[in-house]
This record gives sequence, structure tokens and C-alpha cells, in this order.
Amino acid sequence: MVSVVRQPVRFTDFVLGFLRLIRVQNLLIVVLTQFLARIFLVGPEPDGSRADWLRILTDPTIWLLSFSTGCIAAAGYIINDYFDVKIDLINKPDRVVIGRYLKRRVAIGAHQVLNVMGCLVGLYLSRWVFLIDVVSVSLLWFYSAQFKRQPLIGNVVISLLTALSFIALAVYYRQNAQMLLIYALFSFGISLIREIIKDMQDVRGDARFGCRTLPIIWGLRRTKYLLYVLIGLFVITLFLIADSLNNNRLTIIFLFLLIPLSYFTYRLVVADTRRDFGFLSTFCKLIMLMGVLSMVWA
Repeated sequence: MVSVVRQPVRFTDFVLGFLRLIRVQNLLIVVLTQFLARIFLVGPEPDGSRADWLRILTDPTIWLLSFSTGCIAAAGYIINDYFDVKIDLINKPDRVVIGRYLKRRVAIGAHQVLNVMGCLVGLYLSRWVFLIDVVSVSLLWFYSAQFKRQPLIGNVVISLLTALSFIALAVYYRQNAQMLLIYALFSFGISLIREIIKDMQDVRGDARFGCRTLPIIWGLRRTKYLLYVLIGLFVITLFLIADSLNNNRLTIIFLFLLIPLSYFTYRLVVADTRRDFGFLSTFCKLIMLMGVLSMVWA
């Protein structure tokens, strides 16, 4: 049985536990990503004047769009932890929140409220944003309940959801959509690699509860071979797209990103322990952050 809250929890512990549950630092990165994409990819006027940047930052639509995305992402983190309490007690016991700081019914209630808020704001903005929100909510539920325990499909689903933060901008603003979709592809590729790495890190707890992730059914060595192929395809695809658009800035950005990707690949070759894969998962986040910040020059 999963442990439950047996005594009153201090309010500060409740708040800190809830913030940890919704991965507030990840949500801030999502919001930062959408704001940077709005400023530098969708863009100000051609002269790039400061007044245009200020106009963008004071435009309520980007705030509403980021709020909608953030609510649904937070709800996704909650439902993921809700279904994974038993597994997380083995893989990362110090980070378990549900049952320690929040009761299960409180967590599921917060999940529902955040989903409704996110979808309603999306509907206010656009029926297409609302459609993306509904698809995201549905995929997050099925991912947490079933897909993440299956080989590859769960990894692909969560990576697609990461890319949707750019796709929502492309659908809503319809300006410079090509650049937004390139960064959506970048987010998808890095997220897919990271999700497989996370499965390699959590193989012990996942195997105990009957999950059939790639590292469990293939083993770590064969899963590494797949990652080498994915990294190669990812790099080749990015350079082909930059070349097809005749965008020299993108080509230079991707050349710089080859440095951390090469180091990542080297560390993957020698990785063998849970700690090694934990480092690689964190390093993927760093590469993702570098990619996000590169929008300033793209």
C-alpha cells in the first residue's frame, strides 16, 4: 500500500510540496521558452525596436497562452506522479510528494482544476489552441496511465507534448511558423533522447512494477545503440532543414550545439550506473536550455 498523510502537514510544507509536485522550475522554463519564441521567432517589427518588444511583453495574449500551457503542464506532472507513487518510492523516494505532503484526492482535484482552467483560457484565445489543449490533456492522461509503461510510445508521446508549446504559438500567431516548427522539432528530438535516458535510469523500479520500457525489453546496450541512431538522425535533420531554408544563423547555432551533443554522446558510451544516466538526463536539460536561448540569435 502507498503511504498516506497520517498527521497534519504544515502549510509551508504543503506549499513547497505542491510546488515540487508541479515542477515549478520546469514550468518557468516553459513560460520563458514561449516568451522568447514570441519575441525572437514570431518577432517584433522588422526594425526590432525596443517599443515593439515592450508591446509584445505587455500583450495579454502571450500571457494567457503561457498561462494555459503552464496549467496543463502542471496538471500533467500531477497525474504522472499520481499514477507513479509506488514506482517513485523505489526510484526516487526523497522526491515523492503525493501521500507525504498532499493527499491523493487533493492531488487529483488540483489536476482537474488546472486542466479546466488551461482549456478554458485556450478556448478564449482560439478554437485551435483549445483543440491543442484538449489533445494535450488527453495524451497526458493516457501517457501517465498506460503509455509510459510501454516501449517507445510513451517516450514519443511526452516528446510530442514538449513540442506542442511551440506548435501552439505557430497555430495562434501564424507568423514565421517555419522557425517555430524547427524549434518544435528540436524540442521533440532532445526530449525523446532524454525520455529514453530516464527509462534507463529508472529501470529497477519500472521492472518491479511490470513496465515494458525499452531498457527492460532490450537491455541497456541495445537501447544505447538506438540512442546513437536517434542522435545521428537528429543532427542530420537539423542541418538539412537549416540548409533548405538557406539560414546561416541556424547552421552556426547547430554547429555550436554539436559541442555539448558530442560530449553527451561520449558520456553515453561510458555510462553504466544509475548515477551516470541521471547526469545524462540533467545534461539533456542543459542542451534544451541552450537551444531555447539560441532563439535570441536565430
